[in-house]
Amino acid sequence: MTLPALNATLNATSATLLALGYVLIRQKRITAHRACMLGAVAVSVVFLASYLYYHAHAGTTKFPAHGFIRPVYFAILISHTVLAMLVALWLAPVTLIRALRGQFDRHRTIARWTLPIWFYVSVTGVIVYFMLYHWYAPS
Repeated sequence: MTLPALNATLNATSATLLALGYVLIRQKRITAHRACMLGAVAVSVVFLASYLYYHAHAGTTKFPAHGFIRPVYFAILISHTVLAMLVALWLAPVTLIRALRGQFDRHRTIARWTLPIWFYVSVTGVIVYFMLYHWYAPS
């Protein structure tokens, strides 16, 4: 498996754990919710390390397609990148710290923002991978 494929798999795993964690907390299964969310954090940390390693060694990959799909790709990529930085640098750490400190009211307040944004980032990471590495681009 290539690193980009591994990264897409890690993003898909993160999205799955986030969705499952949401379902579990709605069912008041707190211990299972905690396990899923900590799993999502761990998978995302592994993703970030792998992503940074790959791009430090391989550089950038140009989007091969032209036409209408090109601005669609860049709109997804830009929103994904900006929101990924927001999640990694602020939303996820603050949400996690509040939960670990037992500040559950404050945790819930920010988690209502963190979860959908983080889920979007995880899903669009997979979409970007498929568009970049598996998009048919006739010459």
